Amino acid sequence: MQFVDRAHAVPLIKSGDYVAALKRIVRREHIGLLIPLLDWELPLIAGAREDFASIGCRAVISSEAVVRTCRDKLATFRALRGAGIDTPDTWTLREVLSRKKHHFPYFLKPRFGSAAKGNYLVRDRDELHVLARRVSEPIVQEFVNGVEFTLDVYTGFDGRPRCVVPRKRLEVRTGEVSKGIIVKDAAIMEVGRRVADMLGEGRGVITVQCMLTSKRQIRVIEINPRFGGGAPLSIRAGADFPKWILLQHLGRRVVIRPHAFTHDLAMLRFDESVFVRNASRYVSDR
Repeated sequence: MQFVDRAHAVPLIKSGDYVAALKRIVRREHIGLLIPLLDWELPLIAGAREDFASIGCRAVISSEAVVRTCRDKLATFRALRGAGIDTPDTWTLREVLSRKKHHFPYFLKPRFGSAAKGNYLVRDRDELHVLARRVSEPIVQEFVNGVEFTLDVYTGFDGRPRCVVPRKRLEVRTGEVSKGIIVKDAAIMEVGRRVADMLGEGRGVITVQCMLTSKRQIRVIEINPRFGGGAPLSIRAGADFPKWILLQHLGRRVVIRPHAFTHDLAMLRFDESVFVRNASRYVSDR
């Protein structure tokens, strides 16, 4: 809040008044472009996209159907399999518990999770029973050993993938990359394009997570229909997503060279202390 021109406190996303509060701010500040960044707000804003348009604000967000598919990791698995895109086997907890033979380790996660909360590596049956109690609506995935990549896929306003930037995850903290490096790999980029084509109605930037195995298999593990936390690395490398979005919004010509980003550029993040005078006005008792 200290780094923006104007900041607004809004109700909690699950309060029932979140979208209405955003609309009030849009009207008051004459906002013409809205870019949601939080997983939990995506279904609400996707459902209200036409409402925002009616008050002169373009919400850069995928369709409700795309958001539903991506937010539901079981639905994501089924969509990827249906499109012939490599993805780890995924089951409900009940399906796994009913199996007589297991191939541990597994990867346990919430069906509607976010920011890697509730994600666990499961090594045996006992851990499966114990850890599943900690997770809301758990699903179980085949464990994939390999190097994790995040792909920033620019789809603009028409859903067509125009640029795919792979970021190799070197270090992750609380689900967000803290160290990463750009890897211009044609095969990985092609997978990102195929995922965007599968979705069809993706908008803006789609974030695709995948694993690259030692045998060069590229296995998609998750799709998030929003900017990823590591997107500044792709932007700094030359894939200027904010500029492209603004130019499209203004109806101007956008020239996108899909391979014109810098290979081997790394991002290393660090914590910074911010000191605020008269801070009580920013503190809530909620």
